[in-house]
Amino acid sequence: MPFNVTLLSLCQALLVSGNILLIAVSPLIGARLAPDPAWSTAPVATQWLGLMCATIPASLIMARLGRKRGFLLGNLLGLIGVAVAAQALVAEAFFPFMLGTWLIGIGIGFGQLYRFAAVEAAPLALRDRAIGLVMGGGVLAAFFGPWLARISREAATTPFLGSFLGLGALYLVALLVLLATRLPPPETTHGDGRPRPLGEIVRQPVFLVAVLSALIGYGVMNLAMTATPLAMSGAGHHFDHVATTIQWHVLAMFLPSFATGHLTARFGAPRMIATGCVLLAASGLAAQVEAGVAGFHFALILLGLGWNFTFLPATGLLTEAYRPVEKARTQAANEFLVFSTVAVTALLAGPLVNLLGWTLLNALLVPLSLVPIALLAWQRLARRRQDPHISG
Repeated sequence: MPFNVTLLSLCQALLVSGNILLIAVSPLIGARLAPDPAWSTAPVATQWLGLMCATIPASLIMARLGRKRGFLLGNLLGLIGVAVAAQALVAEAFFPFMLGTWLIGIGIGFGQLYRFAAVEAAPLALRDRAIGLVMGGGVLAAFFGPWLARISREAATTPFLGSFLGLGALYLVALLVLLATRLPPPETTHGDGRPRPLGEIVRQPVFLVAVLSALIGYGVMNLAMTATPLAMSGAGHHFDHVATTIQWHVLAMFLPSFATGHLTARFGAPRMIATGCVLLAASGLAAQVEAGVAGFHFALILLGLGWNFTFLPATGLLTEAYRPVEKARTQAANEFLVFSTVAVTALLAGPLVNLLGWTLLNALLVPLSLVPIALLAWQRLARRRQDPHISG
């Protein structure tokens, strides 16, 4: 595997470590600063809103300036967001804190494209493995992120200020790693020629399956994950238990990545996506059993596995939907649709868990998790009708 893919994996690890820290502390900061408990997950939602706002510009900027310059720009925007959020914590100002998380989200939006940069930095035959290796950087984050959340929470006089100082340090290290990374220039990765209309690209079955699978997988996972700190706190569990639960969840999200590429190459993206959907549904069912720490652990582990088996194969599948000259617009459309959904789920997590409770919320996610399987079955049936000799 090319060394630059390994460096991208390290950047992914630093990015996800920061995300885990934010997941663990932002809802609690929101609950502390918000004028109403229903706003407690609003800082998480503004983070995802910033990510959503970055999706289209990030892809277009990288098509013009290159991946490396785009990633450097994203990290700098993240650092500005950290500074704004830290100042808001000192002033105990809720809405400026949301501005800070929005800017951080924009920086994260640029970083979400690490997986596509890995595809460009690796030979075609190693596409799925390169995606898996970069996403596997989250394994390091699964241990480092919760540890950083624990030690930094009370590291300053102002509650949670140390968490954001630690987040800034992560982004600075990522800047140094990116400076050492060599990525292909945009003229060699984005191609020449006349692209097809975007409407024609998004109507392709392969695009629809890829986007819907990623959208459902990420949306279901994010809604349940964002609600977890609030549900566990409401059930009387200590912050350390919350951080440990998130740690096991993130480990389940990223540890399979080292094998997901091999499995996708062997069994195909549709089977992997269907398996991921079943695991997401199983997570919702597991949440019906027990509200103890072990119950949260088990449900969140299944949730992480389900995300991995839907999102990663969907990423590889998306690369089959476009030509090189169509890459930027297609990736931008995919990222916008997926992370718009994620932003909405983050905003809804607080009100829904307060209104419905943890158990009912997860019960409603079970049928939603199975929607991609229905689409895959419908498309398979349509192909069989067109050609009765098709068996799969």
